[in-house]
Amino acid sequence: MSTSLRPMLPTDLDAVLRIQAACYPAAMQEPAAVVAARMAAAHGTCMVGIHEGIVRGYLFAYPSRLGLVTDLNAPFTVARQPDTLYLHDLAIAPCALGRGLARALVDDALRMARTLGLAHAALVSVQDSERFWHALGWRAASTHDAGLHTYPPGALYMVRTSA
Repeated sequence: MSTSLRPMLPTDLDAVLRIQAACYPAAMQEPAAVVAARMAAAHGTCMVGIHEGIVRGYLFAYPSRLGLVTDLNAPFTVARQPDTLYLHDLAIAPCALGRGLARALVDDALRMARTLGLAHAALVSVQDSERFWHALGWRAASTHDAGLHTYPPGALYMVRTSA
């Protein structure tokens, strides 16, 4: 069966929380209220990946400014004059790994960034995912935003152009 993408809906909250629980240790799992608030704040740039008719992956992203990092467990603040699409969280259910959902979600986010006129995309790499992001064009960058310190040790701020 094929995979597809669509905008995240409020009715996806339970699926998103299940995927989050399967992919992250308890210390990195964000509360339902925060996740729901993010869905509402960035409804146009948050997506889900569907495989076999079920939500199997998600990407939370929102318009931001280069160098800014959203604290873990904090709501999104969509920038008034954004230059960057910030990818806050990408997760794929273990049963759907290797199906291309992660890459499809990232490619779609970069397309959205270009459509919105945003020159950059940025994220915080966690759980030894730097190699994955590097292969997709992201590079480590410096930031002085204290939000980076809300993530576990080894978290790395990364950026790329949206082109």
